[in-house]
Amino acid sequence: MAEILWEFAVHEEHREEFEKNYAANGVWAEFFRRSPAYRGTKLLAGEGDRYITWDSWDSIEAYEEFRLANRAEYDELDDRFKPFTVSERCLGIFQMK
Repeated sequence: MAEILWEFAVHEEHREEFEKNYAANGVWAEFFRRSPAYRGTKLLAGEGDRYITWDSWDSIEAYEEFRLANRAEYDELDDRFKPFTVSERCLGIFQMK
């Protein structure tokens, strides 16, 4: 299993929209569900404007293959939701041991 964690700082006025689109049943999860290797998303809300998304995949390779095969749509979604955030960064890709 591969676990991919992203940290976001979200504009206060966009928190509700962010939560809706980045949650386990949101737009990103719907997009990822096209891959049989995708296992789900968790959205963690921290203090203030901080959020963590936690995406689970069968393997790092499966995630990378999906991302490359769907690069245009991935980039379009990323651009569409950029106005919601102050910042975003990948915390890493981790493997279950």
